[in-house]
Amino acid sequence: MKIFCGRANPTTGSVEWLEEDEHYDYHQEIARSSYADMLHDKDRNTKYYQGVRAAVGRVKDRGQKALVLDIGTGTGLLSMMAVTAGADFCYAIEVFKPMADAAVKIVEKNGFSDKIKVINKHSTEVTVGPDGDMPCRANILITELFDTELIGEGALPSYEHAHRHLVQEDCEAVPHRATVYAQLVESRRMWSWNKLFPIRVQTSLGEQVIVPPSELERCPGAPSVYDIQLNQVSPSDFTVLSDVLPMFSVDFSKQVSSSAACHSRQFEPLASGQAQVVLSWWDIEMDPEGKIKCTMAPFWAYSDPQELQWRDHWMQCVYFLPQEEPVVQGSALCLVAHHDDYCVWYSLQRTSPQKNGRVHPARPVCDCQAHLLWNRPRFGEINDQDRTDQYVQALRMVLNPDSVCLCVSDGSLLSVLAHYLGAEQVLTIESSAASHRLMKKIFKANHLEDKINVIVKRPELLTSTDLEGKKVSLLLGEPFFTTSLLPWHNLYFWYVRTAVDQHLGPGAVVMPQAASLHAMVVEFRDLWRIRSPCGNCEGFDVHIMDDMIKHALDFRESKEAEPHPLWEYPCRSLSEPQQILTFDFRQPVPPQSVRAEGAIDLSRPGRSHGAVLWMEYHLTPDSTISTGLLKPAEDKEDCCWNPHCKQAVYFFSTTLDPRAPPGGPQSVSYAVEFQPHTGDITMDFTLKYPG
Repeated sequence: MKIFCGRANPTTGSVEWLEEDEHYDYHQEIARSSYADMLHDKDRNTKYYQGVRAAVGRVKDRGQKALVLDIGTGTGLLSMMAVTAGADFCYAIEVFKPMADAAVKIVEKNGFSDKIKVINKHSTEVTVGPDGDMPCRANILITELFDTELIGEGALPSYEHAHRHLVQEDCEAVPHRATVYAQLVESRRMWSWNKLFPIRVQTSLGEQVIVPPSELERCPGAPSVYDIQLNQVSPSDFTVLSDVLPMFSVDFSKQVSSSAACHSRQFEPLASGQAQVVLSWWDIEMDPEGKIKCTMAPFWAYSDPQELQWRDHWMQCVYFLPQEEPVVQGSALCLVAHHDDYCVWYSLQRTSPQKNGRVHPARPVCDCQAHLLWNRPRFGEINDQDRTDQYVQALRMVLNPDSVCLCVSDGSLLSVLAHYLGAEQVLTIESSAASHRLMKKIFKANHLEDKINVIVKRPELLTSTDLEGKKVSLLLGEPFFTTSLLPWHNLYFWYVRTAVDQHLGPGAVVMPQAASLHAMVVEFRDLWRIRSPCGNCEGFDVHIMDDMIKHALDFRESKEAEPHPLWEYPCRSLSEPQQILTFDFRQPVPPQSVRAEGAIDLSRPGRSHGAVLWMEYHLTPDSTISTGLLKPAEDKEDCCWNPHCKQAVYFFSTTLDPRAPPGGPQSVSYAVEFQPHTGDITMDFTLKYPG
């Protein structure tokens, strides 16, 4: 059987559906999954084990058999914990077939096949009765169905169904309870991930300001949570306006409802300011007394920051209020948490919803287009005034009063910059109707609807008529395209430049004029764990899972680099940054591949976890924009990465095992090749040891 998978195609700037082997998607799912990260989460695993032991003990103390239902068993780890703790039998539910198959093997390897039955179904399809999957209801419910938002993976409907159909009324539950916490803050940095700020442009006629349309100002934003490693946001980037507020709790040992609800907490602001952002996280208590607790709290809300457990499968949440609101220190307000069966959102109200009947049952939905087209890092990138200033400086160098400018980037303000800096004619290509509508709104808000011509078609279909018979003297790109996943996918700009070659006039300037691919070998503080073998977890042999992940990573392009926003994942450089490939946008894409081979010398001691790769765009000979490293890497300091872009990480599998000997390689050799017919960059790295 064949399946279809979406892949970014840098030659067309679009996502294309390719026919793949039936195992392809499974391999991708496993290779990029959080299973390794969860197995390395010592705090999670220890607390679950303690909670499971206590729950089994309470059931046994009542003189009952301990019958366990484990929903979302994954590797089978929690079921094996339960049997080891004395459970009589476990029903381990896993909907993902490759994972269920692995759980069967892991359970067998550890000698628990007679006490654990793995059921490859969604829990809502499990049957109870003489001919069912389970002969009777369970009296212990163990689950790990949580995401960063707690309920985003469908925990509430799953619990609701389990209590109605699969477990006894007085069952024990591990975890027993979850509590969601929130803290109101003012943060220009985080608010810039959600709203378009006025953008200042210095011109020969004075300062011009690009103002956001009123629709963007009023829009409540995207409904989805922004989950990040909040510990990497500096406390200087926000002002705390409230204490940490417990917003709502869910008792998993009783009937759970997935119905929409709201929970209000009155508080007095700690400071006056603009309420903009709600930071949120949760904790789970594994026992009824709340003595065994696992928390996602960031370091400033954690009792002992030195013992903070790093994890990537559960992070923290950033929510944006529908509008920023002024708050006054000491003047009481209500923060309201709303949720349906899968999502949480927040509002700020002057009085409690219970008192005046005001509730907001509907999730916020973007009605301005911007939040559908621009993700949160893209908002931040467009709002980066220093970045804008750099483009303005470069444009000044290449613009002439008679310039005919053609801009090619998705939802870019470059066309506005070019107009304000004096170009005679500015045209911009917007491939999608949604992007076209958004740019029209921005142009109209700035009285530019008659000044900038929007062409709604794919660049390769451009005709002389679209250009009103004129030749382009300046082709502009950031470049930025919404379909790009890896740094080099924005090389689509080069293909556009090639497609419009016939429309470029004599001596036409292309900006950026070139791009280059760079690489640097790094040691990660923590990110290496997501791809590291575990071997033994809480006394259980999980080598089968390690082998499964390794096999998945070895499956075709899983060996390629993967995108990560490295500002969230501290690392140290073990080498100097090295330029690997260059791409000359002044010339069309060459027909033959571009290949580079060489070695990166390791100049600093440490574990070589992987190579980081990024693109740099050379706007002019004197101006370069980096999508990766922002400043030279100091000897012992963490690298400073562009916070608006994801960098590519190529993990070295041989150094990810924490049991590997410490003697490190001397250099890393590479072979990197750009394939013009696919737009892909293939790569291979080899660690070179002394001797």
